[in-house]
Amino acid sequence: MDQYGSRRRGSKKTFHGQYRTIEPTRSMANRSARGVARPQRSRREQYISRRAHALRGGRGPRRPAKAGRKRTIAVLILALIAAIALGAFILTRPARLEVTVTPPDAMILFNGSVAATGTLEMEGLEPGSFPIVVEREGYEPVAADVELKRGRRTRLDYALRALPQDISIITHPEGAAVRLTSGDEVGYDGPSPTAAQVPSGEYTLTIEMAGYNTFTAEVSIDSSATLEYYLDPEGQVLHGLGLITTLGAPKGVSVTHDGGEAWTSILNGPPSIQIYDPRTGKLLGGVDIGEHGAVEVIFNKTGTLAYTSQMETAKCFEIDVKTRQVLREFDTGSAWTKWVELSPDEKTLYASNWSGDDVSIIDLATGELVKRIGVSNTPRGMYATDDGRSLYVGGFDSGDLERIDLATGEVTALFTDGGALRHIVADERTGRMYISDMNKDIIWLHDMRTGQTTKFLDVDEKPNTIDLTPDGKMLFVSCRGENNAKSYYLPGPEWGSILVFDAITGEPLDALIAGNQPTALDVSDDGRLLIFSDFLDNRLRVYEIPPYEPFAKAEGGRYQAHFAEIRK
Repeated sequence: MDQYGSRRRGSKKTFHGQYRTIEPTRSMANRSARGVARPQRSRREQYISRRAHALRGGRGPRRPAKAGRKRTIAVLILALIAAIALGAFILTRPARLEVTVTPPDAMILFNGSVAATGTLEMEGLEPGSFPIVVEREGYEPVAADVELKRGRRTRLDYALRALPQDISIITHPEGAAVRLTSGDEVGYDGPSPTAAQVPSGEYTLTIEMAGYNTFTAEVSIDSSATLEYYLDPEGQVLHGLGLITTLGAPKGVSVTHDGGEAWTSILNGPPSIQIYDPRTGKLLGGVDIGEHGAVEVIFNKTGTLAYTSQMETAKCFEIDVKTRQVLREFDTGSAWTKWVELSPDEKTLYASNWSGDDVSIIDLATGELVKRIGVSNTPRGMYATDDGRSLYVGGFDSGDLERIDLATGEVTALFTDGGALRHIVADERTGRMYISDMNKDIIWLHDMRTGQTTKFLDVDEKPNTIDLTPDGKMLFVSCRGENNAKSYYLPGPEWGSILVFDAITGEPLDALIAGNQPTALDVSDDGRLLIFSDFLDNRLRVYEIPPYEPFAKAEGGRYQAHFAEIRK
């Protein structure tokens, strides 16, 4: 027994197939009391799932699965999940499309509704076949069907074929050397005028002629066209853009705030006002204010309304700029109305009356004449101050510069020179006011802060309309030239001129020879266009204004040279 007692297992098997040791000390009674002996659990732990382990109350040991087996199960599960996700992604992923075209400003139309220029990128598209059209003026269009597949990006590139275009190139003066190039390709190389056929595209145009500035421009050709260019005399800074033929005697001109229209008052109208595209010269329309013409035209700040004057009837007119219809007319109660000026709040219209020797004040809310204020002989130019307190008036026959206190109506004489004051402009940022004197051929400078008036510039014969660039750096002066000995209604012995000066120092910056009696003059609100009239030639002339820096570097431009050319 000692031999058996020393062993943990006996030779007798239980129903579990395991041997156990029978302890002699255990009695049959005890065995009977406990019932049939339960088999002893193997000390070797067995794997039981978490759920089974939980169902039996957590009793008994639980051996975890081997690490390799767990890793295999996890990998299989992850692979299954990835496969399901990948399949779902592929089966539900939308199509994408990228289209690039040449030329880069060609229009792309996709599926009849989505449009883009140059490049089209779209995502989230359903698969299928869709129509696509690419077109641009001057090029052969392309129409095709594109097949989009789920989950794929489709890239398309189209290069449109350029169509041939017939062009004519005209220069003033004729005989200039013209060269038209596109990259390394030469479209034309020869004298002007010329007719040629070139493919649509972007070109560099170069025009050269002895005694004139070389002209270079980038031009886009996409249809048959006539290209007309005005060469500038060598050294001139202002660049000529073209001539516009008008009806009789263009007296005044104003460019709309957006630069898209030039309204010129026709003194010998009707039509009283003609409206042109200042860059193309195309006639856009006109306005009639009765059987007579108009003198001047101005716009309100928003550009929705225009105001003009008529000498013969001594009336002013309010015009809808969009419809070009006369909305109201105002009686000045005086005679021979010339200039019109709006108050800063645009509630009042001022009108100078050449033969009435007074200024009419019109309430724009009611359209009624409020009062007339007497001033010196033949008032012409006016300037209303930004604070709404004062109105400056220049006397043509008297040569007086006067200021009206708009609150009291009191008139104060500021300066007199016995000349002929015609036009007034000012820059209140610097307190400088400029007045043209047609009798003494002078531009006067009035200091609005000190009240002092001094001679600023000597200019050519008969300076009339003047204007400042928006930044106040440059002053433009139109000079009519010497009068004809018989009548100033006839061309005189001199050409007119347009002079450009530094508005602070008075240094000459440029000059150009105009036609017969340049009168109307306006600088566009962006400072890029100059437009003036040759009054006796019935035309407008349009020039491009470069920034101030080229003027400053040009050492006076053609100011000195123009003196030798002004006599006919």
